[in-house]
Amino acid sequence: MRFRHGILALAGIAALAACSGPETPRLMNASSATSGPDEFGIVPNRPLEMPQDMATLPAPDPGGTNRTDPSPQADAVAALGGAPQAGSAAGDRPILEYATRFGVVPNIRERLAAEDLAFRRENDGRLLERVFNVNVYYRAYEQMSLDQQAELARWRARGVTTPAAPPDPESDGG
Repeated sequence: MRFRHGILALAGIAALAACSGPETPRLMNASSATSGPDEFGIVPNRPLEMPQDMATLPAPDPGGTNRTDPSPQADAVAALGGAPQAGSAAGDRPILEYATRFGVVPNIRERLAAEDLAFRRENDGRLLERVFNVNVYYRAYEQMSLDQQAELARWRARGVTTPAAPPDPESDGG
């Protein structure tokens, strides 16, 4: 009788192990399960404008760019204080020098990905959380998170105005 119970227990464990997930731990499921369009990849065109002088219009270029075509990279460079018209890193030397003032790690993406994978493997949840696919992302990274309300209070105590900050959810609102 004990032998049969042992066999059934082993079969149950083997069946449970067969239901395991992917090799790498997944704390948050940020990818879409569908093959539809990426809503973040859609960039609207700029509005049409009438130029001040028709002579300044460039010659038509079939297959080339249009004045109303979106240019998110150039817009981001301009928003960060760079020179989008330079079109290369050489034109943005001041911003590059400031960003790299403490040095540059050439393989930072691969290094961070490896460190994050090791951290997530150490913090991938308890047995039943893994079995029932419970999200443990926030608990795993809790020690690294910033207490928003405490930080907001610290800045307000220094006299910094924070008009866009939301009120404390635990306060009565008054």
